[in-house]
Amino acid sequence: MTLHRQSVILVENCPIRDVLDRLGDRWTVLVLHELATGTLRFSEIRKRVADISPRMLAQTLRHLEQDGLVRREVFPTVPPRVDYALTPLGESFFERVEMLAQWAADHHDEVRAARKAYVAPVANAPK
Repeated sequence: MTLHRQSVILVENCPIRDVLDRLGDRWTVLVLHELATGTLRFSEIRKRVADISPRMLAQTLRHLEQDGLVRREVFPTVPPRVDYALTPLGESFFERVEMLAQWAADHHDEVRAARKAYVAPVANAPK
């Protein structure tokens, strides 16, 4: 077995990396946050997550559906209506993420102030 194949197997067998690589992206938590309020249509999610592009929202929803966190339901109307909702697995994930989101909201000002005050250390130049 090649080294590359061994590293792929290690990544696939690591539940933390496997799940968080997908769920820890820029948009997932924001989309889940909106769906935690109830069933929404694509356009409603897009309005609530204002800076997400339609393409990125579609990709994020597709990944969440693929991972079993979001249910997509298509209604045979003209034009077709598509609703998105959290599955029980998605609800259980969001319960844990909600604590992180609340922490971020509670400490946002402190984090921004620390970023502003941070001065990067200068590497010691050779003498």
